[in-house]
Amino acid sequence: MNILLLGSGGREHAFAWKIVQSTNCTQLYVAPGNAGTETIALNVNISITDFVAIRDFIIEKNIGLVIVGPEEPLVKGIVDYLQTQPETADIPVVGPSQLGATLEGSKDFSKRFMQRNNVPTAAYETFTVDQLDAGLAYLDKQSLPIVLKADGLAAGKGVLICLTLEEAKTSLKEMLLDQKFGEASSKVVIEEFLEGIELSVFVATDGKNYKILPEAKDYKRIGEGDTGLNTGGMGAVSPVVFADEAFMAKVEELVVKPTVEGLAKENIPYKGFLFIGLMNKDGEPQVIEYNVRMGDPETEVVLPRIESDFLSLLTSIGTGTLDSYELEISPNFATTVVMVSGGYPGSYEKGKIISLPETITGAEIFHSGTGRNDKGELVNQGGRVIAVTGTGESMQEALSNAYTVVKEINWDLAYYRKDIGMDILNLM
Repeated sequence: MNILLLGSGGREHAFAWKIVQSTNCTQLYVAPGNAGTETIALNVNISITDFVAIRDFIIEKNIGLVIVGPEEPLVKGIVDYLQTQPETADIPVVGPSQLGATLEGSKDFSKRFMQRNNVPTAAYETFTVDQLDAGLAYLDKQSLPIVLKADGLAAGKGVLICLTLEEAKTSLKEMLLDQKFGEASSKVVIEEFLEGIELSVFVATDGKNYKILPEAKDYKRIGEGDTGLNTGGMGAVSPVVFADEAFMAKVEELVVKPTVEGLAKENIPYKGFLFIGLMNKDGEPQVIEYNVRMGDPETEVVLPRIESDFLSLLTSIGTGTLDSYELEISPNFATTVVMVSGGYPGSYEKGKIISLPETITGAEIFHSGTGRNDKGELVNQGGRVIAVTGTGESMQEALSNAYTVVKEINWDLAYYRKDIGMDILNLM
């Protein structure tokens, strides 16, 4: 069949890489794609939020399956739109409804959903600008550190961990009064800080059935030793050694089952991926947040470990037949190191020419913020530019394979962390 994949990041390049391995893929289109997806699929210059153009393209190219990579079109209702158009109503789409996407689009909605469905999560309260005084008074009664979250989408940057009461009060005012994160912080969730080790669990669901995909751990901060500003992700590893069989059994029973059952019970249409940010707190799972799509760069370590046909997984999600899909997962390790533009997550220069190695072994290169200049040369166009995923029978081998390739990729002011996975190695 002909397939349309929406998005332009490393996640979408990894999706494309996995999809084209299937014999059922006739032609893959990626809108808008990047310089990596253009080597294995046909890029289409359509915005991920131009719903009319997307619908017209689906009709023109006889698309049989649509996969929505990023959260923005989901939160804006792309699935609902396509299902209300006569020509596209019957075409399977991998991605939740607009209501389902509110699990990521609104932290307050998400927390209330967890409470209703007895999903373990941190204690919280939500405040608007009209409730600023109540919010400040609430902070006076909380233990430190305390977490402040912008209610809406803030490109992964709307979460603040405040170590002092003064910092928390100043941050709350900046978010509500000064709109530090724009419309996203018109509501702020104040949340108990959870101690423990963080990980991400990924679930594929057709709204009734589910499959738990390989778990992963990502590295958010720009500096080594997890220091500095938060980013969209500087690397990831899978599997995660502190997520043993007993812990994952608790995750399934206490988090995954009540979440999927809650979606069905509350009539929230959901055919897609659920990314569950978790804290392992003394062997007990606590949900930090839901995301309504696969993570980036976690996708780049999760997909290489899926051995069964990935396009069949996507099709079974979209057609509501996930119960018949046999998921096969490799026991091998996958590790991703993200290379970024110098200055990221602050300001950075674009258009730097990128040099890639001619041959690589034991690794894959996934493009994120890449493009072509007027001469057709590969250049950086975003903050996170390249994700290199190494695989191996041990984490040490996977890391070695990844870093060997990273060292052969060059552009002016390129930066990457040199300690991805080292904390996990120390636990092994």
